[in-house]
Amino acid sequence: MMNVTEVYKGIDNIYNGNGSTFFLKVSAPLNIAINISSIIILSITMISLGCKMEISKIRTHFLKPKGVAIAILAQFGIMPLTAFGLAKCLQMDPIKTVTVLICGCCPGGSLSNIFSLAIKGDMNLSIVMTTCSSIAALGLMPLLLFIFCQGFPGMENAVPYFGIITLLVYTLVPCSIGIAINHYKPNYTPFILKAGLSILIIFSIIIAILSAVAIKDVLWMIIMPDVLAVAALMPLIGFMLGYIISILCRLGPQCSRTISMETGCQNVQLCVAILKVAFTPQVIGPMFLFPLIYITFQCAEALLLVLCFRCYQTFKPPAEETRKDVGSADVKQEEEAWRQKT
Repeated sequence: MMNVTEVYKGIDNIYNGNGSTFFLKVSAPLNIAINISSIIILSITMISLGCKMEISKIRTHFLKPKGVAIAILAQFGIMPLTAFGLAKCLQMDPIKTVTVLICGCCPGGSLSNIFSLAIKGDMNLSIVMTTCSSIAALGLMPLLLFIFCQGFPGMENAVPYFGIITLLVYTLVPCSIGIAINHYKPNYTPFILKAGLSILIIFSIIIAILSAVAIKDVLWMIIMPDVLAVAALMPLIGFMLGYIISILCRLGPQCSRTISMETGCQNVQLCVAILKVAFTPQVIGPMFLFPLIYITFQCAEALLLVLCFRCYQTFKPPAEETRKDVGSADVKQEEEAWRQKT
């Protein structure tokens, strides 16, 4: 079987070298530094996620798995199909197509927990869903990538499945460490979360600077209209369809809002690590930064939804049931006062 680089060279010949693919020269030390930074960011993210987990809450949701099951179906149904459909409609070149498919097939990210809290969702469901989707991705992500790559000629062998599976298995280790810390040493959890956030910010800045140095000559390729369109539409479609499917499955508004956030928010740290570590710089080029564009639109759209929800809560009229309850309470109070007087 051909390796990934050979596959992309063959695709480049098919496209007659018209710029559909290109080979980026990055020095070995710079490439290693970016790879290490990506792994550290992914590790910190998964440890922090594990520290938010409580075994008792996991057990509760597994005893009543309807919400988690619907959320997983939404996560691994809506987002991969959205990525596939957008790549097809926009006729993206092979490098961009694989990048978009990998991002679409990634599990939910930890940012969904923050947005679920902001939109007054079910936090237990959100955290359990993020963890379950990370575990389910071990089998579903390679399977979905294999299935959807069949829809693009010449792409059948373009995905480094071994590298992706290796990284997925690796993510379970720091997540398990975080769960163990939260279970056996819960007093350490707040410190780890704060320290993890600081380290995450520092290494995010480092990887941004290193990446800018590495791709400064071809940075324009990551801000093409088709790339921006996909980055803007994918999370928005995920948020909307995640909520609609939850409502159709007769879940409550709180769970529906949670699943909406879980569906639209991808694990961009995992996506960056896969694109940077599993592919060579000569193959992936600047497209390993696509998840950073995706997370920009993802956060902006999620914040807009949170703002709309908060405005709705502020200005909505009181529910009819609430009025009746208040009216009944007032009548009872008047009756009790009258009895005491008489």
